[in-house]
Amino acid sequence: MTEIAGDPPGKPISASRTTLSHIMTANDTNLLGTVHGGVIMKLVDDAAGAVAGRHSGGPAVTASMDEMAFLAPVRVGDLVHVKAQCNWTGRTSMEIGVRVLAERWNESTPATQVGSAYLVFAAVDAEGKPRTVPPVLPETEQDERRFQEAQIRRTHRLARRQAIMALREERAAQGFEA
Repeated sequence: MTEIAGDPPGKPISASRTTLSHIMTANDTNLLGTVHGGVIMKLVDDAAGAVAGRHSGGPAVTASMDEMAFLAPVRVGDLVHVKAQCNWTGRTSMEIGVRVLAERWNESTPATQVGSAYLVFAAVDAEGKPRTVPPVLPETEQDERRFQEAQIRRTHRLARRQAIMALREERAAQGFEA
């Protein structure tokens, strides 16, 4: 990624990468006795928010959550690790990729992936107005692949939004309520 004069200097992905770990308790369960998806989503948002704030050097707010996938149930007593990193940056927004892993707190078996998500955060100033973020600098081949995949997801997000807005305008022109 090339830097433009006046933009903040780029930051490597490793500068803001983070892991949040939490032991799941009975307070985290749903009616089925497994950990509630909303509890996992909050941990995902918390970890992604930490990465967004670190990368942007200040406040950042969740703009959207894409592709939250629950791959396996999480149980009481699982030690959950939420690993997050900045995959891509625009002028004021960042895509944060998150992997959720779980392992039994009292066993030495390896952690398994139980979920993943992509979130978009917008950096904001004290008045809540968008502010410029530093470009993210991929460091490894895997980082570069994630950066390229994030660009594809962004293109799809924008195309989906444009298609929905066009449909709403068309329906409004036909006399249907928005």
